[in-house]
Amino acid sequence: MAERSINDLPADYVPKMDLPEGYVPSTKEEYMCPEHLEYFRRRIEQWKEELLKESNETIANLKSEARDISDEAERASRETENTFELRTRDRYRKLLKKINKALNRFKTDDYGYCEETDEEIGLPRLIARPIATMCIDAQERWELKQKITKEG
Repeated sequence: MAERSINDLPADYVPKMDLPEGYVPSTKEEYMCPEHLEYFRRRIEQWKEELLKESNETIANLKSEARDISDEAERASRETENTFELRTRDRYRKLLKKINKALNRFKTDDYGYCEETDEEIGLPRLIARPIATMCIDAQERWELKQKITKEG
């Protein structure tokens, strides 16, 4: 996610409040106060806008490419590039699902709290990964369980 001004909002985004330029949530404020919620909602909406834009560009690029390339090496190179693009687009699709899930958590007042334990996820974790749904301890337990399941 590229660093953008917190006030560089998607065209269809309606802010619930003003945030000062350069605002970053602080532990000195009440956890998930209105400013925190607005900050993270904006960050996630910005991320979503960027992913959708990149996905649309990928689709346009794939559609505009010449299909009848006679040189086999060039054709193989293009197919490799296209495969890479499609994999990236699939990762974006999965990420967009997580982004939409995070946006829905704002509507249910669950954003910022672990979906497993209801504990605070924590500002540093959310700043690093705004779509996080679990606190560190719950995430580690889940990852360990996944590892054991795959090995077993």
